[in-house]
Amino acid sequence: MRLVFAGTPAVALPSLRRLLDSPRHEVVAVVTRPDRPAGRGRRIARSPVAELADEAGIRVLTPERPRDPEFLETLAGIAPDCAPVVAYGALLPKAALDIPRRGWVNLHFSLLPAYRGAAPVQRALLAGEDVTGASVFQIEEGLDSGPVFGALTERVRPRDTAGDLLDRLAIAGAELLAATMDGLDDGILEARPQPADGVSLAPKLTVDDVRIDWTLPDYAVDRLIRAATPAPGAWTTFRDHRVKLGPVRPAVASEARSSLARDLAPGQLAVLGKDTVAAGTGTGAVTLGEVRPEGKAAMPAVAWARGLRPTEGEAFQ
Repeated sequence: MRLVFAGTPAVALPSLRRLLDSPRHEVVAVVTRPDRPAGRGRRIARSPVAELADEAGIRVLTPERPRDPEFLETLAGIAPDCAPVVAYGALLPKAALDIPRRGWVNLHFSLLPAYRGAAPVQRALLAGEDVTGASVFQIEEGLDSGPVFGALTERVRPRDTAGDLLDRLAIAGAELLAATMDGLDDGILEARPQPADGVSLAPKLTVDDVRIDWTLPDYAVDRLIRAATPAPGAWTTFRDHRVKLGPVRPAVASEARSSLARDLAPGQLAVLGKDTVAAGTGTGAVTLGEVRPEGKAAMPAVAWARGLRPTEGEAFQ
């Protein structure tokens, strides 16, 4: 089939690579979000999908809005058989959905109908799910509500960050998406409607969503930080300056036996020995991993504490 691939971030690359390598399909163009300022220097940058398409010599379409008449005319002229989608980042109007002969087919990183929306992996981690997965479905005008062609499951590991889990799902999902394209080409796949029960939403995590509430139980603080890693990054404040935190761990038995760690108030800091910095939560201490002060690079928590020398009783806010 002639394919137009739609995607933007790095998580879409395994699927694009897999389809580029397919002997059965031809990726004739990609649709991606326009070039944007990125990085600390805010230089204009191509999306990861655009960069890979450039390397492969494939036409790149970057409409500001997929409903733009010029884009719709160009897409109709390309006349794709199908448009596979992975994390494109914009809603598609009916005028665009109607152009490919077999429609637009999306790889979504949840077991639909659970976690419809922009942040399914992050929301699954926040909820403490043991198992998640990926689904391939036919895009319609509703939010991730179209009928499903197939799905796969993935166990959530105890120390997974959103980045870790998304990386595994992107690789496994690329195979699922390619198999779906093959099945559609063979005419042997039929999408099934999503169940009416079990629908949940997964809106994008905002900066306010990922501010750490130290009065929460240790497991909730742990989940929040892992769900926000690598982006947008869970944060707190210390001495009126914002600080981002990498994944933490509940204090191990030897550390918990320390009365200092055991009695820490929510957010209160303590340096335990030469290599451990602990912070109190609503149920017990957690040990810090990396700390990223505002405007600086990430560093081990011990190095950060050595530089600032928290006094007894000082706390994250």
